[in-house]
Amino acid sequence: MIKNRGFEVVKKCENHEINLPKRMTKNAAGYDIEAAEDTHFAPGEIVLVPTGLKSYMQDDEVLYLYNRSSFPKKRGLILLNAVGVIDADYYNNSDNEGHIFVQMKNIFEDEVKIGKGERIAQAVFAKILLADGDENAEKNSRNGGFGSTK
Repeated sequence: MIKNRGFEVVKKCENHEINLPKRMTKNAAGYDIEAAEDTHFAPGEIVLVPTGLKSYMQDDEVLYLYNRSSFPKKRGLILLNAVGVIDADYYNNSDNEGHIFVQMKNIFEDEVKIGKGERIAQAVFAKILLADGDENAEKNSRNGGFGSTK
């Protein structure tokens, strides 16, 4: 079977009962991503929430992470960078196997806790388009996660 795009559990989380993302309705664009562990956020705190997941896709695709629509108002948690970008070459990188983390900030004035298995973000696969004259596409390779490309 040819693997086009999807999700896998990273090796270090294989025994942690991680659920693979799924769409909740037949027309949903996003796959719901769950937290891999209980996480606490102090007021204003920024936390990288582990998902226990990695994602594979074609070279001309990207995985975008978005807020769940209810999370900012109900839970006070937002994706700090508004949209997370998971590039195709992040999968199985040498630094962290492509483990996806969701960078979140608590915008409430009280501590917020999310539980393991709670849906924290939605992930959407999309095609990427390259500009004419793109010369860097084949030169650089990825070694890690946040801030790893130079």
